[in-house]
Amino acid sequence: MILDLFKLDGRVALVTGASRGLGQSMALGLAEAGADIVAVSSSGECEEIEELVRETGRRFWHVKCDLGQPSDRVGLIDRVLDQTGRLDILVNNAGISQRHPPEEYPLSEWHLLMEVHLHASFDLSQQAAKTMLERGRGKIINIGSVMSYEGGLNIPAYAAAKHALAGLTKSLANSWGKRGINVNCICPGYFETSMSHVLQDDPVRGPQILDRIPVGRWGQPDEIAGLCVFLASDASNYMHGSTVAIDGGWLSR
Repeated sequence: MILDLFKLDGRVALVTGASRGLGQSMALGLAEAGADIVAVSSSGECEEIEELVRETGRRFWHVKCDLGQPSDRVGLIDRVLDQTGRLDILVNNAGISQRHPPEEYPLSEWHLLMEVHLHASFDLSQQAAKTMLERGRGKIINIGSVMSYEGGLNIPAYAAAKHALAGLTKSLANSWGKRGINVNCICPGYFETSMSHVLQDDPVRGPQILDRIPVGRWGQPDEIAGLCVFLASDASNYMHGSTVAIDGGWLSR
C-alpha cells in the first residue's frame, strides 16, 4: 500500500529548533507518522512540543544545545544515541534572522548567523552520518528558504547562509547517496511564526510581501509537516540533493 511508505514507525528523528514555529510543526508531523522525537533547542522550553508528541504515543527527549556555540555541539549526536539507541532522521531547522543594511551589518551577527544556519547543519550532519553510514540508511533534511534562490532585502547573512545550505545539500547528497543517506532541502516561503510577526506586521513590507504571494496569504506552520514527513519516509527514497520550495507560489511570481 502506498500509504505504508510514509509510515515512520520505530524510527527516531532529531529536529533542531523544535520548540516553536516550523520546527515544532515538523516534529509533531514526524511523531504523528510514527517517529520518536529528539528536540534540540537552546532553551529548556520544550513543554508544549513534548506534550504534543507524547499525546501521539511516541517517545520524546529534549537536548539543550546552543547551536551557535561549536563547543556545545561536540558529541551531540553521541549523547542522543546514548538515550535513544538509534538515529534515523535529522532535520536541521534551527535558525535566527537579523535585518540590517549591508553597509551596517555587524560582523558579529554575520558570524553568529552563519554558525547557527550553516556550520551547525554541517556539523550535525557529519556527526549523524557516522551512525547512518554504519547502518546504510538515513534521512537528512536541511531547512533552507526561498532565500536559497533569492537575495532578499537587508538580509545578506541570511541569504548567503541559505544559498550555502542548498549547495551543502547537493554536495552531501553526491557523497552519501550511494551509501544509503538521502540529503534534501525544504525551502519555505513566508509562514506565520513568532519570528515572522515583525515582518508581517511591518506597514510597508507586510503588504508588499502579501501582494506578491499568488495564493494571497502567508503559510500556516502545519502546512510544512507533510513535506517533511515525505522526505523522512521511504516514499522519497529516490530523492537526493533536491531543494523543494513550499511558498504559496512566491518563486513562480
